[in-house]
Amino acid sequence: MKKLILGAAFCLGFALFFAGFLNTNQQSMTFGQTEPSSNNSTITIPTTISSEAQNALKNITSQMPEFVTPGPSDLKGWEELNKQVSAMSIAQSQSFVDSYGANITSTKLGNAKVLDIKPKDWKDNGKILVYVHGGGYTILGANSTLNNSVPVSNATGLRVVSVDYSLAPSAKWNKITSEIVSVVKALKDQGNSLENIAMYGDSAGGGLIATSVLKMRDEGIGIPAAIVLWSPWTDVSGAGDSYSTLKTADPFIPETMLKNMGGAYANVTDQKNPYVSPVYGNFSKGFSPTLIQVGTKEVLLSDSVRLYQALDQANIPVKLDVYEGMPHVFQTTLHKTPESSLAILKTSEFLKEYLNYQEKH
Repeated sequence: MKKLILGAAFCLGFALFFAGFLNTNQQSMTFGQTEPSSNNSTITIPTTISSEAQNALKNITSQMPEFVTPGPSDLKGWEELNKQVSAMSIAQSQSFVDSYGANITSTKLGNAKVLDIKPKDWKDNGKILVYVHGGGYTILGANSTLNNSVPVSNATGLRVVSVDYSLAPSAKWNKITSEIVSVVKALKDQGNSLENIAMYGDSAGGGLIATSVLKMRDEGIGIPAAIVLWSPWTDVSGAGDSYSTLKTADPFIPETMLKNMGGAYANVTDQKNPYVSPVYGNFSKGFSPTLIQVGTKEVLLSDSVRLYQALDQANIPVKLDVYEGMPHVFQTTLHKTPESSLAILKTSEFLKEYLNYQEKH
């Protein structure tokens, strides 16, 4: 079980576990060379990224344990993994989260529990950012991803509603996306205009954001003012080129993990349904302006490129923001590196443009 738990923590890149490494002195190494990690992949530390990111990647990859993942239908295995990893993430990030002084309350919107997060000295400007967390559809929750939602709330000055959706395999794609849609619908029913609501998500959460927007559009609810997708998982079937070409470059996502998480979320016969894998969606009927951020070290790189092309061909306002040598969800996993800081700044500027606000608080 220890191997299982630690593998998940490393492979999903819990930022606070690694944050302590960023300013520590380490033995010298020749960057640009390859180093084997204990998950049997070969990770290159690029010389073309910041020294801070080089050091962080070095520390992460040098301590990667072997990863073991439950099978797609192993309900008890996923529940135990989620319990252990979530507890670890909360414990490791608590002091970091507390340092921001955010006001966090638990409530329910629609058919899902949520955390309502307001940054320190928040002033209500009527704007809301809905956050959908990652974790491969199977692990983590709103409480265990505050190390993502709280810094973004602070950086943007926005009230963030973090959705604590049901997890696979106990819930499948149709139930999970319906929960997310219900949260936005509840906010709308409270009198909030969709012009004042944006959404963002990382990894599986990014995919869930895109599928939920398709579903909202098709159900006549409307679409949010803008969405931001960090390293989104947009093709659960794993058909993209980078699933082959970058599978040994990504320090966080072993091939077996993707396959099993995807199988827990959706049966193989459903995996190219646009409400499962939004890259197969029809965007000619409309879609929210979209910012996609991704790194060149990611096995999911093709998911971002293909979604960008699909949106661009449909004349949807979209920006593909690619970062040299960055791993999965580097905004969090390599927190406070220059690359992470720049990406979060661009996220904030994009949201300000489409939500039409200027002041931070």
